[in-house]
Amino acid sequence: MNDGVLAVIGSYTSGAALAAEPIYARANVIQTSDGTSDELTQRNYKTFFRNAPPNSAEALFTAGYFKAMGDKRIAVVTDHSSFATGLADAVVADAKKDGIDVLDKAYISAGSQNYTPVLTKLNALHPQVVYFSGYYTDGGLIKAQMAQLGMKAKFVGGDANQNVAFAKIAGNAAAGAVIINVPAPQDLPYPAAKEFLTQFKAAYGHEPPSIFTLTNADGFRAILDTAEKIKSVEPAKLIPALHELKHFEGLTGTFSWNAVGERTGSPYVAFEITPSGGYKITYPPAAVTQ
Repeated sequence: MNDGVLAVIGSYTSGAALAAEPIYARANVIQTSDGTSDELTQRNYKTFFRNAPPNSAEALFTAGYFKAMGDKRIAVVTDHSSFATGLADAVVADAKKDGIDVLDKAYISAGSQNYTPVLTKLNALHPQVVYFSGYYTDGGLIKAQMAQLGMKAKFVGGDANQNVAFAKIAGNAAAGAVIINVPAPQDLPYPAAKEFLTQFKAAYGHEPPSIFTLTNADGFRAILDTAEKIKSVEPAKLIPALHELKHFEGLTGTFSWNAVGERTGSPYVAFEITPSGGYKITYPPAAVTQ
């Protein structure tokens, strides 16, 4: 860390971000991450800032979505990663608080390809929803194998399922899958988000492949914007200013950073994958009518 590095943007996955936190903190280098483990902001490292909302916020929204949709019987599937198990545990807890019957919490080994034994067991419990907290590479296969088994349950996935590859992996079964995440730039009411999308497509010839492209861009943009406002990149000045960031118009919604670097104020939406592989907001009603 002797090269004058000011910030490291987007440590990917909670596990990687947790391991890197003390290293960056000792070097007084700003770290942003889209990792959603609540533990990331509970260590009180002043150099850490989260690009995406935490598992606890997503779980609360997800349970509210189930309740609003009338889903009273759900089955939860997770892999063994700290991110996915943390999100699954939080969803289970909040769903139970809302009176939803959690029929089972099943584990898969990420990348194992064949999930039909787990899904067959869950199908026998007649869930209205199969909720998956892991990553799109497994989520797409789970959705495809649910269709092969003739499961009537709706697939609902956590934020790590939002990637254009989900629909490619799931094939014809992708349509109707629901994914919970922060809004995309085209769904936001202010021009900066839409301008970024236009510029990205002009530069690369396609839309951002993942929401995490956008959350990490938000961390980068927020740091630059704050440095410009205080006219300083000195960590002793910039880090306190970032902790006071309020109502920043991000590419994934308006957010603030609090005293522990937590991203606060972010909205969530439920996207449904369309037959063309695109995303359509279906909940909450206010977001649908924007």
